[in-house]
Amino acid sequence: MNSFVRALPVVTGMFLLSSARLLAAAETTNALPPQPWHLADVWWTFEQPTTNFQSLAVDVTIDRDVPDTVNLYVSPCGIAKINGLDFYGGLQSNINGWANATNHTRLHPGKGAIFSRWSSDKQTPVGLENVRVAGTNCLVESAGYEGEFASVRRPLQWTKGTYTYQITKAQTEITDGKTNTWFTCRVKDPAGHEHEIGSLRFEGADFTFWARHAAFVEVYSTAKIPRSAIPEVTVTFGYPRVNGIAPKLKAASVVHPGPGERSGSPDAARAVAEGSSVVVTVGPIFPRDAKDRRHPLALKMPGV
Repeated sequence: MNSFVRALPVVTGMFLLSSARLLAAAETTNALPPQPWHLADVWWTFEQPTTNFQSLAVDVTIDRDVPDTVNLYVSPCGIAKINGLDFYGGLQSNINGWANATNHTRLHPGKGAIFSRWSSDKQTPVGLENVRVAGTNCLVESAGYEGEFASVRRPLQWTKGTYTYQITKAQTEITDGKTNTWFTCRVKDPAGHEHEIGSLRFEGADFTFWARHAAFVEVYSTAKIPRSAIPEVTVTFGYPRVNGIAPKLKAASVVHPGPGERSGSPDAARAVAEGSSVVVTVGPIFPRDAKDRRHPLALKMPGV
């Protein structure tokens, strides 16, 4: 990595504008990969899947306010799988989406939370009949540019503090002879108030949560901010709770995707285990040996 890239500053007040310009210049000269950048992907592997899946909850602590002049995605649910169906979500500094099923003008209301799911083969469209909004300010989308998915997003002015990202099983229904179940996303803020984001419908009635879980920190691209600067921030992910309990841990690890990998990122984050939590520190771009981009985390079970 050349000295120009190593010297790129992060977002700290007056450096925001210069950081964005330097990142744009670096991408133009192919010094950096295109966004989105997965700065850190955290993985938990459990001893076994969880049957009769009812809920998922993950705490995440953000140590400082992040401006909406950058695109930061803090995802306590980087990927989850029930009955082979993938979903994900978290907090974004700039959500965007459609106003409704008929108005596809892309809106950018600022900070918010997101809940998305894919079809089983990533090729069959997931229509907006599978999306239920929680309020008139919710945004939606059904598209295929990341594999066929459907999504609900809602403004939420998150700041520093600890939030709980929650997915909860709701009602099961039979329509046209097909059985489907709604799952609802809520975010609990540092004051303990719950904010409903919206619901997505999944095929089936009984669900098994897989024996893994993931979380990530990402810098992404939008039409509003095509090339985002990297904010300086520390994100702490708590241990996932499935059906209200911590699944028994088999292993934990982190991946920092590098050049040539999907969502490959400049090296700007480090992840360490602290008890049962994983702390991801995002800061200036630095040189990292390729062998250090994947390594285990010495994580402990909660209460141990």
